[in-house]
Amino acid sequence: MSDLSDRGIYLVTGGAGFIGSNIVAALDERNARVVICDRLRDQAKWCNIATRDLIDVIHPSDLADFLEETPDQIEAVIHMGAISSTTETDADLIIETNFHLSMGLWTWCAVNSVPFIYASSAATYGDGAQGFDDDESRDFMASLEPLNAYGWSKNLFDRRIARMIDEGEPQPPQCAGLKFFNVYGPNEYHKGNMQSVVSKVYPHAAAGEPATLFKSHNPDYEDGGQLRDFVWVGDCVDIVMWLLDNTEVSGLFNCGSGKARSFLDLTTAVYEAVNTKLSVNYVETPEAIRDKYQYYTQANMAKLRAAGYDKPATSLEAGIALYVRDYLHTDDPYR
Repeated sequence: MSDLSDRGIYLVTGGAGFIGSNIVAALDERNARVVICDRLRDQAKWCNIATRDLIDVIHPSDLADFLEETPDQIEAVIHMGAISSTTETDADLIIETNFHLSMGLWTWCAVNSVPFIYASSAATYGDGAQGFDDDESRDFMASLEPLNAYGWSKNLFDRRIARMIDEGEPQPPQCAGLKFFNVYGPNEYHKGNMQSVVSKVYPHAAAGEPATLFKSHNPDYEDGGQLRDFVWVGDCVDIVMWLLDNTEVSGLFNCGSGKARSFLDLTTAVYEAVNTKLSVNYVETPEAIRDKYQYYTQANMAKLRAAGYDKPATSLEAGIALYVRDYLHTDDPYR
């Protein structure tokens, strides 16, 4: 683990959010000089960064001025800021935040020769009918059919980058997009209903109460047998750190465990972590999301491995045990 104290500033957009704050924590542990760009509002997001040694925390409205004043000081831009709710219906707001802001940062990094790492999403794959290969060809990305405006906005940006690269437009010296799958871990508590199932199940397991899971409305899957690629946030952070250390690596990469597991597997692991007997109540999947419900996701991680990343993924059981033991089951759940 290298010390980054003699390097420039690492700008992390969305740095007070879930994945962003975990990246900030890792940078801080490497003694990096970090500036966060985020909206804290009146939520407890500030708790995600309360213990971190930061150069500054700036509001998104001040980002352009900050970049204009510090063009020679930025070591890398790690762009995690986005409207990440899959249920957000304001498409104008989504496009302004998830596309236009991202384009502005891409352009700035290209002009100023600054590495650019950004959050794409597995939501770009839609129902998975086209598979889960992180193919960055324009034809493949054009074939994807995201199920919501969030996924569409992420695919739109991925496609825009691919076109600019194909057409030889100026680009950052490194550009790496990460298609995050179902991430779980500390500092997600401000996300409300968008928290991981792990954090939703934990209070019931700790209290010895039944967990609630959706019934299956697909004859190919039993209740609780719906499959997802659940990935420990620490693994996502390790990939970002590896990219920062290997700036010759660019591309669009899946960020998952590479192993689909069921919601019942996940719930069982939470109950085992608190040494409580498993109990589950199955409820109807809400009709509003039933037709667009995903029953299977699994990241193909071969492309990232081929690029040189070789750290093994954390197993679901190990990640949940770590999450419960070191965070959820303590007086201070923040990283």
